[in-house]
Amino acid sequence: MKDQTLAIHAGYERDETGAMAVPIYQTTAYEFRDADHAANLFALKELGNIYTRLMNPTTDVFEKRFAALEGGAAGLGTASGMSAIFYAIANVAEAGDNIIVAKQVYGGTTTLTGHTIKRFGIETRYFDVKNPSQLEALIDAKSKLILFESITNPSIDVPDFDAIVKIADAHGVLTCVDNTVATPILCKPLALGCDIVVHSASKYTTGQGLAIGGMIVERENLVQKIKGNPRYAHFNEPDASYHGLIYSDLPLPLFTLRARLALLRDLGAAPSPFNSWLYIQGIETLPLRMKQHSASAQEIAEFLEKQPGVIKVNYPGLSSDANHPNAQKYLHGGCSGLLSFEVENMEIAKKIANSTKIFKIVVNIGDSKSIITHPASTTHQQLSAQELIDAGVPAGLIRLSVGLEESSDLIADLKQALER
Repeated sequence: MKDQTLAIHAGYERDETGAMAVPIYQTTAYEFRDADHAANLFALKELGNIYTRLMNPTTDVFEKRFAALEGGAAGLGTASGMSAIFYAIANVAEAGDNIIVAKQVYGGTTTLTGHTIKRFGIETRYFDVKNPSQLEALIDAKSKLILFESITNPSIDVPDFDAIVKIADAHGVLTCVDNTVATPILCKPLALGCDIVVHSASKYTTGQGLAIGGMIVERENLVQKIKGNPRYAHFNEPDASYHGLIYSDLPLPLFTLRARLALLRDLGAAPSPFNSWLYIQGIETLPLRMKQHSASAQEIAEFLEKQPGVIKVNYPGLSSDANHPNAQKYLHGGCSGLLSFEVENMEIAKKIANSTKIFKIVVNIGDSKSIITHPASTTHQQLSAQELIDAGVPAGLIRLSVGLEESSDLIADLKQALER
């Protein structure tokens, strides 16, 4: 089935009520048939609902539908995009290990991997997503994950997937792609050879800024890369916290299963059933919305490129953009609604942001309402001047999340703000 059909139907089988809309199972716990049934569920001899921190029927539809759109084997819903990224790291790395992260990532990912993860004894090494050959010198026996974004936020770069995957596979290292900006409608990293995808469902998935949530999806047959791989011994050895379970021996998607049974169980960053229901509503219109976000962003990028006060426009849909070849190769149906442009300095950037009327100053993206952000003073404020340059976030950079308003109105709003 095509994406637009999967977005409406995947993962849901109507029960005896015949409800067309996915029900909200707003419950924390579930009644077992008897004591043996409960014991079998906990021992994984039967599959079923145990507790909403681990699984929920509404969240199950959200997970299955998202995994279907990504072309993956299974999904795991989380309470936020940041918890999805943290779980992806914690599922493979421990004290003494290292992960390799692109310099060009979302500010929250930068602080997580550059500061918080250090307190867990995990080292972060950085590579320039524009120069994937740097990975060769960074990978060693303790490297557990290569993390990058399909469309970087806010520098708006599109990586060379083929080059990154080739190096990662040669060393048996898992790749994890944050596909939030592109969404599975415009980019399918798993089909490009990547191993894991993470998302902030708070963005385009919900589409209206209604809920905080995240998603992890693993590719089909990931066990082939993990089974017997000394980098991931804990997937191949008995888990003492789960009756000696060996994940790589199970006929189930193993990455999300371990994240569910170990990380959701112990750390508890699970989505609420109501939020999962909101994401399901958003997914139903995601293919249509991404087309419109992309079309409007393209028009705005072309407008900004002609403005005298604009030094540079970052949008891979522009033929002049350095990322245009990669966008043509790896993105399909548009380049999303996120773009950025650079003006002379921070003062001018803030003045423009303060002067828009339709674009609102908000630190979010993927909303139906258009958003303007000055990353250097907000989402990336914690970075040094050099770190800002490395991340592709100069002081005069302005990020736009183009919403679903009439594009001519958005262009008029930007025009008057630039002329002030």
